[in-house]
Amino acid sequence: MREEELEIAIKVIIVGNGGVGKSSMIQRYCKGVFTKEYKKTIGVDFLERIIDVDCEDVRMMCFDTAGQEEFDAITKIYYRGAQACVLAFSTTDRQSFEAIRDWKKKVENECGPDIPTVLVQNKIDMMDQSLVDYEEAELLAQNLGVRLFRTSVKEDLNVSAVFKYLATRCHEIIKLQYNILTLDTPTISQFNPTFHTKRGNDTIILTRPLKSRNLSSRKRFKKCGIL
Repeated sequence: MREEELEIAIKVIIVGNGGVGKSSMIQRYCKGVFTKEYKKTIGVDFLERIIDVDCEDVRMMCFDTAGQEEFDAITKIYYRGAQACVLAFSTTDRQSFEAIRDWKKKVENECGPDIPTVLVQNKIDMMDQSLVDYEEAELLAQNLGVRLFRTSVKEDLNVSAVFKYLATRCHEIIKLQYNILTLDTPTISQFNPTFHTKRGNDTIILTRPLKSRNLSSRKRFKKCGIL
């Protein structure tokens, strides 16, 4: 199997109240565009982008989840299998800031407490209308044990930095915790956005470390898909 056929694929969920800029964030990051007009996400939206991390191609699969409570039953299904999380709130929306702890609990209920997570304060281009104190955001990030990023999707400030940080964290975890076995090519289902194997197409799956590993096995690490 050729090494260039393998890749790392990281599922990232972006959660938070409606109207904080989640859809605009993945549009900006994956397509390089910004749309000022607000359109409520119905259920889940999905975009992806391939970036370089430590000389490896990493596919960032970004899932924008609806922020309205009526979609909870749908969106929580898409939390499962996520490798990273963005908790987003708006500078001009106090309720979105106060809801962050609840969003974190929802994610942890489906993904566990160790999922790499960042806190994003969006719309910092509107700081003159801010309803969240500068120090409040920093204190919340400290209490949650996550890194804080301040972004402006409109001005394209720090958006790429958010996903680069998460990609680097996940890449490090993969290299530390997993060995690679080649079986089938990973495919993604429109009904279940986690990887499934399809027998006969040379897929990469990840298994927990063996008790003993030699140098040659580590050298085989190149690119991988996460099941």
